[in-house]
Amino acid sequence: MDEALTIAQRLKRSRVMKQKSKIIQRKRAIAMKKRAPSEVIQKRALKKARDVLTKKILNNKSKSELGYGELDQLDKKLDKKKAVIKKIAKKMLPQLKKAEKERIAKLRSSEWN
Repeated sequence: MDEALTIAQRLKRSRVMKQKSKIIQRKRAIAMKKRAPSEVIQKRALKKARDVLTKKILNNKSKSELGYGELDQLDKKLDKKKAVIKKIAKKMLPQLKKAEKERIAKLRSSEWN
């Protein structure tokens, strides 16, 4: 996510994602049978880092409890912290690579049994 979305953009994205949910689900199932490329692992790291900061900013609140305005403010705060997100993601990368390796090993071992 590059920048904060307006309320109209959020609603439109919600409708589009609902329409494409079956296609996305099928493609995800196919992709999960393969090893993720390094770009995908990098994206996962950035998303996890963003989630870490989100939890820190929201304290005990859930993201699903927030209204559109609050989500907009949260996105703007996170956009200002891109450098911090990148640092956290870089630290998470080895863990995610290891997790991916384990996932593939588990997948392969279950195929053979």
